[in-house]
Amino acid sequence: MKSITAIELQKKITGAEDDYLLIDVREDFEHEHFNIGGTLMPMGTVLQNIQNIPTNKSVIVYCEKGIRSVIVIQRLEQAYNFTNLINLTGGMKEWRNEIVQ
Repeated sequence: MKSITAIELQKKITGAEDDYLLIDVREDFEHEHFNIGGTLMPMGTVLQNIQNIPTNKSVIVYCEKGIRSVIVIQRLEQAYNFTNLINLTGGMKEWRNEIVQ
């Protein structure tokens, strides 16, 4: 499984690269409390929203600690043969530790 660190993702977000999609698989209340601008798609709704996940560019999936995002990526890779999914290592917890401090 491909992964990206919070620092690497911050460079993508603040840089000129825009050929990726961020997907937040946390719940609504978590997203409302703190987010980095990703498209909200709670874990339980991902399969119903499969048509909204592109296959032609990088898709960075994140959650609070990086566990739910790993599960989502594994399910999508196994069931739908996605090859462009990237997990944010440590999720929003790591983002807050590394970026927000």
